This record gives sequence, structure tokens and C-alpha cells, in this order.
Amino acid sequence: QVQLIESGGRLVQAGGSLRLSCAVSGRTVSIYSMAWFRQAPQKEREFVAAISRLGGSTEYADSMRGRFTISRDNARNTVDLQMNNLKPEDTATYYCAATGKIPLTTLADEHRYWGQGTQVTVSS
Repeated sequence: QVQLIESGGRLVQAGGSLRLSCAVSGRTVSIYSMAWFRQAPQKEREFVAAISRLGGSTEYADSMRGRFTISRDNARNTVDLQMNNLKPEDTATYYCAATGKIPLTTLADEHRYWGQGTQVTVSS
């Protein structure tokens, strides 16, 4: 059984930075493509960023490209999301997700495993 545990979410001012981390247990993370999604209140879950199994490929949502960076450390079984220049509209619960699909996918329905989420709140 794969477990994903996110951490790092907190209250931050607009323009600030946060680094979210996702710890993977149960299976080695290198067999999964990984992604971050987010969901704001009364909104649908949306794709944020994804990274391939060995980290050679990444994808970003247009509104996050250039501000967010996804990375992974397969030796430590972790996947991180560095978020810079945060905006109030980035306020959401951020979820880590894993998929066995190759290549990586940006579709939530194609991710089998999900964490419980970590709350990011950006104040203006």
C-alpha cells in the first residue's frame, strides 16, 4: 500500500515563497510519475505540476510555470514543490499524487494514489 504525506503548507504573504514536500512510503517512489494538484474552496481540483519517474520531464499549469518548480529525490522517496512569488489566488489545499502511467500525466483521474493535502493560504 502506497502512502503519500504532504507537509509545508502554511500562511504566507503575497510575494512570498513556500516549499511543499511529499513523502512516499510503501513502495519506492521511482516507479511512479508524481504530480501536485490543488483545490480551492468551491472550485474543482486543478493540475499544478508533474514530474516523470526519473525527473527528466516536467509539466506545469500555465499559471504556475515560471513561479513553481517540481523536483524529486528518489533516494529519499520525496517529491517537492517550490512555490515562489505566491499570489492570493494560489490559496488552496495542495495534494501530492502518484501514477504508474508512463509518460507522466496531468489528469487527476489517472493518478491512483493521493495524499491528504496540505493547506496553503496566501494573504494579500
